[in-house]
Amino acid sequence: MEEVRVRFAPSPTGYLHIGGARTALFNWLFARKHNGKLVLRIEDTDTERLKADSVSQILVSLKWLGLNWDEGPEVGGPNGPYFQSQRLEIYKKYVDQLLQEGKAYYCFCTPAELEAQREKQRQAKQPFRYARTCRDLPKEEVEKRLAAGAPHSIRIKIPVDGTMTVHDLIHGDVEFDLTQFDDFVIVKSNGIPTYNFAVVIDDYMMQITHVLRAEEHLSNTPKQILIYEALGFKVPKFGHMPMILAPDRSKLSKRHGATSVEEFRSQGYLAPAIVNYLTLLGWAPDAEQEIIDLPATVKEFELEKMSKKAAIYDTKKLTWLNGHYLNNLPLADIVKEAEPFFVDSGLVTDAWIKEHQEFFNHLIDVVRVRVKTLKEVVDASTYFFKDFTEYDAKGVAKQFKEGSAELLQYCREQLAALPEFTLASTEKCYNDIATAKGLGLGKVIQPSRLALTGRTVSPGMFDVMTLLGREKTLARLDAAIKYIKDHQ
Repeated sequence: MEEVRVRFAPSPTGYLHIGGARTALFNWLFARKHNGKLVLRIEDTDTERLKADSVSQILVSLKWLGLNWDEGPEVGGPNGPYFQSQRLEIYKKYVDQLLQEGKAYYCFCTPAELEAQREKQRQAKQPFRYARTCRDLPKEEVEKRLAAGAPHSIRIKIPVDGTMTVHDLIHGDVEFDLTQFDDFVIVKSNGIPTYNFAVVIDDYMMQITHVLRAEEHLSNTPKQILIYEALGFKVPKFGHMPMILAPDRSKLSKRHGATSVEEFRSQGYLAPAIVNYLTLLGWAPDAEQEIIDLPATVKEFELEKMSKKAAIYDTKKLTWLNGHYLNNLPLADIVKEAEPFFVDSGLVTDAWIKEHQEFFNHLIDVVRVRVKTLKEVVDASTYFFKDFTEYDAKGVAKQFKEGSAELLQYCREQLAALPEFTLASTEKCYNDIATAKGLGLGKVIQPSRLALTGRTVSPGMFDVMTLLGREKTLARLDAAIKYIKDHQ
């Protein structure tokens, strides 16, 4: 049995889109399931749309997601170069072969002439298809124009009629009417091969056995098969994954929020949560489960389990998944991911974290329980580092009522008298206060929470106290008591 070889071939025109990340993920899963190879290839021939830092950002995002590749940039391999811009001489060899065999031809039609054809067909309410004007030009005429330096592209000859049936691993047999295609361009007038041509050469030379990509590429497949056949290449198997649509079933765009892996990362989402979410976009495990990691997915992964229907992009579900991973991943992993968010916020420095690692770890551990993203971890931690000047308005109305100052004063006195200021001692202290005052524990904790954090929601109150320390805890109780008295 031949080795399974798949590829992910992004165009470096921006950050790694969520759709591209899903394509990379499913190719990675398929390769790992079948003990095959994943090839990473950079399709960088569209010079007008290239962005300088895109390649490095794509590589960083893939590595952050845990999607390693077996051949490609930074890894190397026997089938390089892995950048299309470095393969132009390779493409030329196969273009020349098609020209010599009469399977491709030079097209000298000018943009104005092509536009005239397009307008004529538009008036007749027909889709544009090239009129094959240059398909049968005499050899002498072609040579004359080439010698004169006439601008030209190169087109492939395809059958003028008939049908083609493409067997898709996900959608089954899909039939295409070849009269709906024209002799499409395989080399542009600037000498750069078109996508449909270059990708065939690359996939053949990189020994790709399965082309797994987004559904929008399905219409390209018959064109690519025609090139495979013209060159005498073995045709790989194709599988086209369902589209990802916005909640309103429109095409996913910036107006629907973050759409790149880097954007989600910068907003405080975790790689395992994003991978888990992408896994469920168009595929589902046998058991009805929402939480599934990469090793478990590899065991279960089969293309036959992929849906033919479009997947709906739902950031609410992603955020819920992120909250789960934030709360359940090993603390060391969360601390490592959280550190740059704290430093970028200006709350701390790298040096401070190293000096106070135990405190910082404890802080992250208690805060992560109630939030969904790393950004929210930072926001929920600010009062540990900065004094606040305002209290939550609704909290004030509910908790800073008549008698609250006296209760907080009593709490202050009991906390100040503790021999040790620990999680256990502060908890016992507050239970004793509740008993002494004949109050439920919550009636004591809630005004204290507002006094110490300025908020009505926080981690456990005794964690908050021990993280703040005795001195800061007492100072904030004093400030709250003064505030209540000043506003009564």
